[in-house]
Amino acid sequence: MQVVLNDIETESPIVIQPQRRLSDREFIDFCEANPDLKVERTAEGDLVIMPPAGWETSNRNTDLIHQLQAWAKRDGRGKVFDSNTIFILPSGAARSPDAAWMSRSRLATLTKEQKKRFGPLCPDFVVELRSPSDRLPQLQTKMREWIDNGAQLAWLIDPENRTVHVYRPGRRVERLVDAASVTGEGPVAGFVLEMADIWNPDL
Repeated sequence: MQVVLNDIETESPIVIQPQRRLSDREFIDFCEANPDLKVERTAEGDLVIMPPAGWETSNRNTDLIHQLQAWAKRDGRGKVFDSNTIFILPSGAARSPDAAWMSRSRLATLTKEQKKRFGPLCPDFVVELRSPSDRLPQLQTKMREWIDNGAQLAWLIDPENRTVHVYRPGRRVERLVDAASVTGEGPVAGFVLEMADIWNPDL
């Protein structure tokens, strides 16, 4: 099924409620039939079409991915994934974080076919970057979803308020305001995200 949205201009996500829940295979086929759309699936089965990122958000996310990838290559324990990657979670949701890291040992449990498409695993570490169109309560719910489905560490970066919300299993959310850097722990111990270019993209 292909979706045409030529006449719709929106800065907010578009939610589609199918008459029946798509299977994982059907969801993958839907995404492949609509390669120009960034699509997620909620645990309830709704399809969420995300708006494209603005220039500032894209620049911030590029810096974030660059820093995480540079560290991961030096560290060698895992692999980095960008915002085009879909993870099929135990809850049935299919989500795409702005950046993610997964250990090589967990990646080794996937088949070659699963690695070519969407693997049924939750990342060990997730970062979501708030864009101007994102509502903070919705993103906070999504962060809890990552943790509930197996992420060991998750960061929600809110550039507008210069705040990083740190999520960990079984612990209260920690808020870091106007931090110069954020230090990884657990699965990404040793990673340090420098915040200067994320707070103030040079455009």
